[in-house]
Amino acid sequence: MPVNDVNPRLPNFGLALLPIVLTLFVLGIQLFYFGDFTPHIPLSFGIAFTALVGLKLGHGWKSVEEGIFRAISISLPSVSILFTVGMIVGVWIASGTVPTLIYYGLKILSPEIFLAASMILCAVVSLSLGTSWGTVGTVGLALMGIGAGFDIPMYWTAGAVVSGAFFGDKMSPLSDTTNLAPAVTGTNLFEHIRNMMPTTIPSTLIALVIYLVVGFTVIDNQGASFERIEAITTSLDNAFWISPLMLLPALLVIFLAVKRQPPIPSLFAGAVLGGLMAIFCQGAGVHDTFTYANSGYSIDTGVSEIDSLLNRGGIQSMMWTISLILLALGFGGALEKTRCLEAIINAIINRVKSFVGIQASAMMASVATNVISGDVYLSIALPGRMFAPVYRGMGYSPLNLSRAVEEGGTLISPLVPWNAGGAFVIAALGLGIADGNFENLLYIPLAFACWMSPLIGIFYAATGMFSPKATPEEIRAWEESGETIAKVGS
Repeated sequence: MPVNDVNPRLPNFGLALLPIVLTLFVLGIQLFYFGDFTPHIPLSFGIAFTALVGLKLGHGWKSVEEGIFRAISISLPSVSILFTVGMIVGVWIASGTVPTLIYYGLKILSPEIFLAASMILCAVVSLSLGTSWGTVGTVGLALMGIGAGFDIPMYWTAGAVVSGAFFGDKMSPLSDTTNLAPAVTGTNLFEHIRNMMPTTIPSTLIALVIYLVVGFTVIDNQGASFERIEAITTSLDNAFWISPLMLLPALLVIFLAVKRQPPIPSLFAGAVLGGLMAIFCQGAGVHDTFTYANSGYSIDTGVSEIDSLLNRGGIQSMMWTISLILLALGFGGALEKTRCLEAIINAIINRVKSFVGIQASAMMASVATNVISGDVYLSIALPGRMFAPVYRGMGYSPLNLSRAVEEGGTLISPLVPWNAGGAFVIAALGLGIADGNFENLLYIPLAFACWMSPLIGIFYAATGMFSPKATPEEIRAWEESGETIAKVGS
């Protein structure tokens, strides 16, 4: 394979689609024939397929390699959050923070309102922190424990947690994806957030009603065992010092977030305080605390529910997820470098004739990029760059585009198991997909707020509701900056 590029060309639609189809074929064999959910090897083949297509197009390996490493380098802040959340899970269990949250949750909450309360709590925390991953890995983990105490299926609890956590991520001005969407489409951050409210608020309220109805019918009828809840709370009380004081690490992280401190140092500070409290409040040794941060917490209480809830965490628990994310991002980076994704999006743009078509196409392009590349950032940045000239040519505000790519990117990422967001949710909440517990994938349709919001957005585009036209100020800014304007179908 040549090292340097030789007049690289833009692929046609069929050639651009070829490495994606081949990768999905190998992934299908791995999943459906072997019954093994480990997408790592199929994604490795995907990188190879894309490199071969790049060779045909005139790209050298060095060029494809640069694309791979560039995509991976952009994701390193997210990988750093994964490392930090892994540490937090281990030390917050050892410190009594997670056990205290579970204990009080079982004492205060009822099965009827649990799912709705979980969604609201995760939404508030994520809105404050600006990170869905931090919320899922901390508060979400505790809620999974409470749900297990109520005998609520894991996939219902996970669906509520994901709905709330990614709502907050989407709407928080501290969120990286919420800042990325207006940045790549040329809109104002707070105008972007306001423009997302017409889709976000209805979808969240609908999800809340569904969780309440389920809580008072389906979940309540399962008859949570109060003897079982009592056994869990008693075991927690015997194994840990349960006190509101143990909530200090979580409160510290929330305080730093409110002060708009960067998420990684804020989460790390919470991990450090949790480690200190494990040592001074729970009697853990210094070396033991380091072990909890690296390899996860371990306890044998004799109560299977407690042991399954608390034997987890640590940096090493995140390595399966991190390796999957790096391979998925490498595949996405290779597709972007060889311009395969660009060719596919161009083919879509050239066949769209209406505003609802372009809005749906932009959103679905983000969804498809999420599925293909496994990277939420690429799913926002690439369609955002590619579709912007078309919106300008149609005379519509790019606020429509920023909302479309955020909803197809941020909200759909946790619903794709091999995407960075989905892989993290599965690992952090202990859904056990890698062990063959495919039933827990039901959290995907049960994360109502995530998939209803894009559907509401398409409905608005079809009716013209909440679909702002370009303002004179925006048009003037385009003219002054020399922004590219493309007519639909041209």
